[in-house]
Amino acid sequence: MSQVEIQPSVQDPVQAQDVVQPQPVAQAPAVAPGRAATKTPVVRIAVTLLFMGAAGWFLPRVVVIYAICGAVDVLRNRPLRWDTVRRYFFGNGLLTWALSPLNLLFDLLCLPYRNRGIFQLTDLPPGYQAEIQTLIDVAYSHNLVGALEAKMGEKKRGMVFFQWYGRKIETSIDIPAYTQDFKYLRTIGVSIFNKKQSTHRHYGPLRVTYRVLYNINTIDDPAVYVQVGDVVHRWRDGKLFIFDDTLQHESHNGSDAVRYCLFVDILRPSLVPWVLGGAVVLVRWTLTPVRRIFYKNWTMIK
Repeated sequence: MSQVEIQPSVQDPVQAQDVVQPQPVAQAPAVAPGRAATKTPVVRIAVTLLFMGAAGWFLPRVVVIYAICGAVDVLRNRPLRWDTVRRYFFGNGLLTWALSPLNLLFDLLCLPYRNRGIFQLTDLPPGYQAEIQTLIDVAYSHNLVGALEAKMGEKKRGMVFFQWYGRKIETSIDIPAYTQDFKYLRTIGVSIFNKKQSTHRHYGPLRVTYRVLYNINTIDDPAVYVQVGDVVHRWRDGKLFIFDDTLQHESHNGSDAVRYCLFVDILRPSLVPWVLGGAVVLVRWTLTPVRRIFYKNWTMIK
């Protein structure tokens, strides 16, 4: 198992830790009582089935394509349980299912770069590694956590963006290095979880990018982690975590400290990067007016 030292190039009281390959676990600790995923309403299941039945009557080939693509896509998740399938087809994975033919096409366009689901930094080409390292260095040299502490206050969850799918976002935190043009980075932000905060299990919609998270501040608590399928990555074991966010995932801060993570989307490695880059631009044009819908449980920090 390879390990990569993610070391800031500037002097900082927080020392970066080795990136450790996360290990599957049987069960993650319960850190947020009362936040267990709610059961999908029977009405939603009934409506979805009725819609697919009606579509099958008029467009049978389309329904068959979506059934096959959805099955192939959801089978990527581990462990594959009923609640995983239910959430994908009838819950918050509906948009992921709707985009599954496109996502599977992106998988083919990215060959020979295989989608591992979870990545080490060394799995990425050198140019990607260099740009990610730049973000990490800047976070420490500009005391990013210190700049955000006063703005966070008592908010449950906060999010600040410097770029979103390549669109530069105006913010009161002046870090020019985060608003420069990058070759591979498309979204640059910071996700902040106050104490005892967590997300439900959910799916990201589009597989044109991979998600990079980097825990800027050190929290030595096993109840602070991100979980992708049956793999739990605790931030005390490694500061960097890279994954395909169209897999079912969740994030937890069960500690009494505030957790600050760089929240980054990178363009997937591909021999035809212009195709994926064009898809990102299309997403930006289409979703910028309604992007708050995807972060409705976060307070946006200006």
